[in-house]
Order: sequence, then C-alpha cells, then structure tokens
Amino acid sequence: MAEMNAQDEFMRQAFKYGNRFMLLMWRLGMGRLMNAWPDQTGQIMVITHTGRKSGLTRRTPVNYAIFDGDVYCTAAFGAQAHWYKNIQANPSVEVWLPDARWMGTAEDVSDDPRRLEILRAVLIASGFAAPLFAGVSPRTMTDDALESLSKDYRLIRIRQGEAAVGPGGPGDLAWVWPLIGVALLARLLRGGERPRKT
Repeated sequence: MAEMNAQDEFMRQAFKYGNRFMLLMWRLGMGRLMNAWPDQTGQIMVITHTGRKSGLTRRTPVNYAIFDGDVYCTAAFGAQAHWYKNIQANPSVEVWLPDARWMGTAEDVSDDPRRLEILRAVLIASGFAAPLFAGVSPRTMTDDALESLSKDYRLIRIRQGEAAVGPGGPGDLAWVWPLIGVALLARLLRGGERPRKT
C-alpha cells in the first residue's frame, strides 16, 4: 500500500509539473502547436474553473474528445482531483480549445450507459498519456479490462454555451515573443561588433 501511495504521489507530481508546462504553452499562444500531433501528444484543452474554497480562477489542461457534439474529459485521479471538486461545486467553466474559446457547463456523467465508449475515445485522444501514466492501451484492451482499470475515473461532459471574450484567454502572454525577438536581435548585433583598437 505504501508503494502504491508513493507511486500515486509521483504521478500526481508529474502531472502537476506537466500541467504547468502545458498551461504556459497555451498562455504563450501555442495551443494549436500543442495539438498539432494528436496521435502522439494527445488532444489538449484548458478548463478555467473557480476554486471552491478560494474563489480564485484556476486553469487545468486536460485531454479531451468530442463525442456527439459535446466535449468530454476524464478525471483520472477520480473524485479527489481538485479541479473535479471545483467543477462539482461550480459547474460554470471556460473552455480553451485549439480553435475556440467558450463558456460551458460541466457535468459528471459517469453513469452514462455509453460511459466505456466515451471514456475509450477520451483515452485514445490522450495520445501517449494513457499508456505512459495509467498503463492503459485504450485501442486494444477489452471493455472488461477498461472497466476494471477505470472504475474510479470520473467522466465529465461540458456543454458549450456562449463565446468567451475579454482578457485572460489563451495567448495572454504572447506579448513576450516580440520582446524576446528584440533581445535576441540586440545580442546578435552586439556580438557582431568588432572591438575597437586603442
């Protein structure tokens, strides 16, 4: 049990730092690039939600799949995931997709009779993440094996509402790129100057 707890903690930390990196890429305006190779890196969106205790805005990158027109994702750590608890307390969310940003309503649909079919689609859409972090082979494993392995997973449906606008969306840190370009150009020009002879 201690070994399993240590492994779970390692996985949580790996997800934590991986999520920070992915969120930074989205904020730098690279959301489309993060989704350029879905078979390998997966389909990644960002959910903006409200902290149930703090009331602060939180953002969580997750893998997703579109099924019958709705967006679905899963909380692989089950009901203990903080972002899952937040959307249970306040289901109003903002969704960042590679080509859209909108408001939506999140709902736990883990009891949906199509749960395994939808969950399999979400896990396939996770690219390398499901095989690497959960030991899941969603394309080939049987329904019984998937059911057994994912019994604690929560399946979330997000229904699209109105378009989201205003500051704080994807690419809100993209202004750093011109600054980086100017700094690199200045360094390049300085490096090309020959020292004067005295």
